[in-house]
Amino acid sequence: MAMAASPLYCASPICRRAINKQLFLSPPSVHSVLVPTPSSVSLRSAPRPPPLVLVSAAATTAVEIEPEITASTPSKSLPFRVGHGFDLHRLEPGYPLIIGGINIPHEKGCEAHSDGDVLLHCVVDAILGALGLPDIGQIFPDSDPKWKGAASSVFIKEAVRLMHEAGYELGNLDATLILQRPKLSPHKENIRANLSALLGADPSVVNLKAKTHEKVDSLGENRSIAAHTVVLLMRK
Repeated sequence: MAMAASPLYCASPICRRAINKQLFLSPPSVHSVLVPTPSSVSLRSAPRPPPLVLVSAAATTAVEIEPEITASTPSKSLPFRVGHGFDLHRLEPGYPLIIGGINIPHEKGCEAHSDGDVLLHCVVDAILGALGLPDIGQIFPDSDPKWKGAASSVFIKEAVRLMHEAGYELGNLDATLILQRPKLSPHKENIRANLSALLGADPSVVNLKAKTHEKVDSLGENRSIAAHTVVLLMRK
């Protein structure tokens, strides 16, 4: 038996989507109102609640509107945040070698605008990254003369302040220093203790490792020093 040409209704989801596409690609007509679909048009024998339909006043065509699924926006107040930092400095004679705020005896040091503390710079970038903030070079640009020769403890104290201001505290930190010389074994505990104090964290959540670069490239040839740091920030 042939069905009436209007209003249109189809129980099949595929059919409804095809009708929706045809209707909404057509130019809008006069006015649209919402009315329930007449029960006599349904092709199913089983009862179903009347769907919401859009009826064009000019064409008197009824089409069921399917709800759209919208992804929820994630909260900025996350229970934890992870950040990664990396830094590298060239080693040159005539500069002090400062790592984690500790002066390490060596014939070369880091050439930099500030004191060139590769570890503290790396930790600052990791914290700023976890907070979704600009990196250390944008907040403390080397084009600003006031940072000339500045102690990197100034930078890390500012990063810690921003961390607390955002409502987070340090969960744990894992850092890796990469240099061929000097050997850091005699200095690691002093560096870790000073870094923990600057962060206001228990030393048990601050880990420090040192690796050589197997005499490969500038790191292995003792022409540079690098560091990687990963931090976990926890919501207070």
